[in-house]
Amino acid sequence: MRAPLLSFPAFVIALLLLAAWSLTVGAYPVTLHQAWEALLNRLVAAAGSGGDQPAGNGNADTVDTVLFGIRLPRVAAGIAVGACLAAAGACFQAIFRNPLVSPDILGVSAGAGLGAVLGIFLSLPVAGVQLLAFLGGMATVGLVVLIVASMRGRDRVLTLILGGVVMGALAGACTSLLKVLADPHDQLPAITFWLLGSLGAVNGNDILSVLPFAALGLAPLIALRWRIGVLSLDDDEAQALGVPVRSTRLLVIGCATLVTSSTVAIVGVVGWVGLVIPHIARMLVGPALPRLLPASAVLGAAYLLLVDTMARTLSSSEIPLGILTAVVGAPFFLWLLARGRRGWI
Repeated sequence: MRAPLLSFPAFVIALLLLAAWSLTVGAYPVTLHQAWEALLNRLVAAAGSGGDQPAGNGNADTVDTVLFGIRLPRVAAGIAVGACLAAAGACFQAIFRNPLVSPDILGVSAGAGLGAVLGIFLSLPVAGVQLLAFLGGMATVGLVVLIVASMRGRDRVLTLILGGVVMGALAGACTSLLKVLADPHDQLPAITFWLLGSLGAVNGNDILSVLPFAALGLAPLIALRWRIGVLSLDDDEAQALGVPVRSTRLLVIGCATLVTSSTVAIVGVVGWVGLVIPHIARMLVGPALPRLLPASAVLGAAYLLLVDTMARTLSSSEIPLGILTAVVGAPFFLWLLARGRRGWI
């Protein structure tokens, strides 16, 4: 028996506890007491002196720098990226009625990766790389939708998926070509590390730059979650229930693509989150999207935050996120397939 009314608050509490723990662990350990004192100092400084920090001893300054300059932006980015990718994955699986669909299925990640690699290849600044990654993901899906629109009289859902696979393969080939042409001493390592995904270089400005786009994409998905859930039925049944199938599906694709592209632009390509996490949420709260979507977002945030904490603490050098998400996600998904669980959608 599932207890969806109890599960969601439990998920949120677990996420908050995980975030607090993540702020305290790392190469420079910080106790909860030190973190609380640093937060109080920040609040007092902001309220009493217009944001200037009070003078303190060297240890307090180090704690403040570690918490607010490094870990807090990273934790916030992990929560945002995990929530966005998992929510997008849940919506894609619903509208395509396919449990194997993820945000990568329409070539979003491959297109964003190509844009970022092109930016690195052209030696653009970080903002330019992020912008090209965002535009690459949006452009790839735009081309897929145009291809589908030009093919009338065919299964549009199947054509969307196949078009996404083809465009993703083409973007991957172009990315490989740029890697061959890139400077092996400077550009190639940066390209390789970016394609594997990392939260290590994320700062507060990066989060603020993509937050409006992520919110713009998530808001319609949350507001239309009932309609999106109806799209998991046959098109004729959804149309009979008053849902405009074509326009709603295109809107969901656009919003989910916007969310995915904005997050990939700042952290690189992070796979498996949008595929595996909706399955876990579905096992816990059921397939109804009004419950599944928020549960997927919270679980995705917790999952990526946990993986990122492992990435920076398991070894002396940081492990790319894409490696750990694949190591954890692939065996779990194989287990799901072995179970032959029915009623995923």
